[in-house]
Amino acid sequence: MFPPTYIEGFHDPEAVKSMKYKELGKTGLLVSKLSFGSGPLGCHYGTYDEADAIKAVREAIRQGINYIDTAPWYGQGRSEATLGKALKGIPRAAYYLATKVGRYELDYDNMFDFTVEKTRKSFKKSLELLGVDYVDVIQVHDIEFAPSLDVIVTQTLPELSKYVAEGKARHIGVTGYPVSILKECVEKSNINIASVLSYSRLTLIDDTLLEYVPFFKKHKIGLINAATPCMGLLTNNGPPSWHPASDETKKQCANAAQYCKEHDVELGKLAIWHSMQYTDIDTNLVGIQNTKQLQMNLDVMRNGITEKEKALLQEIQETFLSTVKNQHWEGKEIRAYREATKKNI
Repeated sequence: MFPPTYIEGFHDPEAVKSMKYKELGKTGLLVSKLSFGSGPLGCHYGTYDEADAIKAVREAIRQGINYIDTAPWYGQGRSEATLGKALKGIPRAAYYLATKVGRYELDYDNMFDFTVEKTRKSFKKSLELLGVDYVDVIQVHDIEFAPSLDVIVTQTLPELSKYVAEGKARHIGVTGYPVSILKECVEKSNINIASVLSYSRLTLIDDTLLEYVPFFKKHKIGLINAATPCMGLLTNNGPPSWHPASDETKKQCANAAQYCKEHDVELGKLAIWHSMQYTDIDTNLVGIQNTKQLQMNLDVMRNGITEKEKALLQEIQETFLSTVKNQHWEGKEIRAYREATKKNI
């Protein structure tokens, strides 16, 4: 009836009963279908009210969301620091916590560092900011940006395996935008990779992840489907200015958003519901910045969408989103990064 993270006297028992849980691959972690993405608690999605964000984290856990994901990259430590404040006083057994190594600063020259030394320093700092002795999943962040996959396989992953041996982490994961490199990393590494985090690849405009699901399932690797609203692209407010999608894709998604506004429906709600229909996914990681977003996401997870909203979703898919030609931006960010760092040599 209750997951291992349930704490009598802390959790809302009825809310936890209404949450769906699934094992994350072969980790033994029974994770909530909706998980808490802490990317918006950094700097990439505008300013936010820290007190409300802290309240959202605490309420999310109380309501049965038990998987929380963050990274140093999100606000260069701010997301982890805010989470640390939110988690203070909550029983450690009440949630699973994941952070990352490898991606750090806003400027291109110092954005990525997958070396053993930097990994060690970063992980130590993450534990301090989060105020915990261990994390449940430690992930290598956006592995496609490494000088080569060999660096990840021979340096970063072996270093992370030491933290598992020391009890400072329970499992190891990898994240990235091209799903193909996540598969390749699993194939090449002799380190036990327990989970993959794929973002914006199982959404209303791109279902690339589905092609790779059989491979990951065969290897019993946990599947984390992140950024189902496509990093703001599939929301009524639209994406942040840095969003790498093409102008044409942004225009079509904006048209869909406008149509939703005219019918008093949030496009993000439809996008999240759509992605939650795929049963092979272990958890859907949605960025949450405040209590209002939390309640909308919980409502979608528990109650779905209305028949009117389903009809509207079909309309926007047929009228706007089916015409999107550039469903993804794979390679675009890597080319920009390579070009920028080459110029600065």
